[in-house]
Amino acid sequence: MKPAQITLAALLLTAVAAQAQPKLPAPNFPTYASVKDVQTRCDAGLKGAGKLVTQLEKRKVDAGWLAALDDLTVYLEDHQAPNDFVLNVHPDKAIRDAAQACSLRWADFGSSFGQNEKIYRALQQAPKKDGIDAEFVRLSSGQFEDSGVALPKAKRERAKQILDKLSELDQQFGKNLRDAGTRVAFTEAELKGVPASVWERAKRDDQGRILLGVDYPSYVPVMRSAESGEARQRMWLAKTNEGGQANLDLLAQIVTLRGEYAKLFGYDNYVDFNLRRQMAKNSANAMRFLDSVTGAVNAREKAELQELRAAKAQHLGTAVDETRVERWDATFYSERVKLQKYSVDQDAFRPYFPPQASLEFALHVIEKMMGVKYTRIDNKLWHGEAQTYVVSDVASGQPLAQLYVDLYPRDGKYNHAAVWPLRGSATRLNRTPAAALVVNFDRNGLSLDEVETLLHELGHAVHVNLSKTRYAGAAGTTVMHDFVEAPSQMLEDWVYDKNVLKLMQDVCPTCKPVPDAMVEQAQAAKHYGKGMQFGRQHLYASYDLTLHQQARPEPLPLWARMEGATPLGYVPGTMFPAGFAHIAGGYGAGYYGYLWSLVVAMDLRTAFAADKLSPEVGKRYRELVLGQGAQKPAPELVKDFLGRESNSQAFFEYLKK
Repeated sequence: MKPAQITLAALLLTAVAAQAQPKLPAPNFPTYASVKDVQTRCDAGLKGAGKLVTQLEKRKVDAGWLAALDDLTVYLEDHQAPNDFVLNVHPDKAIRDAAQACSLRWADFGSSFGQNEKIYRALQQAPKKDGIDAEFVRLSSGQFEDSGVALPKAKRERAKQILDKLSELDQQFGKNLRDAGTRVAFTEAELKGVPASVWERAKRDDQGRILLGVDYPSYVPVMRSAESGEARQRMWLAKTNEGGQANLDLLAQIVTLRGEYAKLFGYDNYVDFNLRRQMAKNSANAMRFLDSVTGAVNAREKAELQELRAAKAQHLGTAVDETRVERWDATFYSERVKLQKYSVDQDAFRPYFPPQASLEFALHVIEKMMGVKYTRIDNKLWHGEAQTYVVSDVASGQPLAQLYVDLYPRDGKYNHAAVWPLRGSATRLNRTPAAALVVNFDRNGLSLDEVETLLHELGHAVHVNLSKTRYAGAAGTTVMHDFVEAPSQMLEDWVYDKNVLKLMQDVCPTCKPVPDAMVEQAQAAKHYGKGMQFGRQHLYASYDLTLHQQARPEPLPLWARMEGATPLGYVPGTMFPAGFAHIAGGYGAGYYGYLWSLVVAMDLRTAFAADKLSPEVGKRYRELVLGQGAQKPAPELVKDFLGRESNSQAFFEYLKK
């Protein structure tokens, strides 16, 4: 999940939903008909936000003051969030660019508000009626303090300059990836092994070669299935170098500015500054955790690489000791090993998982677990294929939330998989939340890995949609950053459960059921490759932390050294960090959170061990974890649900399998 999408405001949409809603909530995503429309909305939204701040500054600090502060969050969700989201998905580049320009204006507003001393002082004086109010004050105070409100004037001014520049640099980094339009040319012979459905309708150049982008429905099948090592190499290089030198330069600027920012607060590095409010607390704890993972996977990663060498040698008819596995070989030969050892072919799952039916299947899984109902409604959105669902409570019939879904790739669209929390819950206003799920799936069907990705991202959307918090500013995914992935990672394992997969027939009676034997094979095969998988995640996390501790950040030389120390090594001339958008954005000095939260996720799964679809356990999970948002610190949420302190036992047992 892209981290910049989880913000102080939790980001969300119109005031229509702020009223009690006995019927389905009205469709509420604003249309953006033109550049002028974007600019007009931007001007009006910022003007209104300024008025609300002035009113809040003048307001008496009474029992209603915290609600008034949260009203500003609601306003930002309604006016800023649609703009900040649409720049990632709108099909019109001119509108995306206009929204990006507006987003920088909103960032300027946000950095100024974060340093508003009058509001901050009033927040410290605000009456607190209970623990929810107290936690809201604690969280809000931390956000103001992280923005520099308590710094001396000169440092405060520099902090704002840095925050505004970081917003600009992060947006440019993402824009460079979205608008790159990278295409790789292949002959039909070079695509031997790749399903024809991937390339037969693709555009061709003037030499008749097939042009494929580096979007996942094109990239993954080539890397997984192309017999030609040279074809895989070209595709891998194009993807790995996406963003280019321009993004390497941007990343260096971003990390340098973050380091300067941390020093304004008296910290030696940005890691310790960033982690002090997270579960990990500091860089030392994060690194100790990563070291514990390394010890568990190192030997396994090397053994798996030997298997890949043997598979490549057999395939090419070469001697094993003379065979070298390259980066672009890893996925291809991993699939061959899985096919040989477990008879698992990811592409063989596609006929069983049509994209739309797969979405409805994933929604149905949540319905069974958590007592909700998804109803698709007509709604004009940013693209004709984007969809709207209303989420309702089955027991009461009460509408709870809205979910927007954008399934397929297109030029200029965000090219990974993510959820944007567009509006947070606020029970004090009967305000229903909304989320947008954005993926890039193959129209011909999903592999089991892609169904797993769908459930992961839906987990973020469910976290937003089933939040039931008093304040929008504490809703959904505003939780500690090294916990935010846990509710999504928990659901990934559901795709390997036969009873879960049988739910596909409820939503698609004409779909052929996945044979039990295929599920059993996938269950066995899922343990293969864990060494390389976790070794790679460890590299990403360690690189992120190390980069943010460098006095003079050098993204590419550091990456070359660190990747060069791994079993597969570094390929000279490649520039993976140029496409590492997570750390250019909100996961900077926080990417370790993917592994950290996976430990928590596996612990959460233990409650569902007997039945992944248990409505009783699902109800507790919905109420005690998802529904609470950030009204309690993450460790307390986990303890409330499990009835004990969280531990890493399930994670390390999984690594041994």
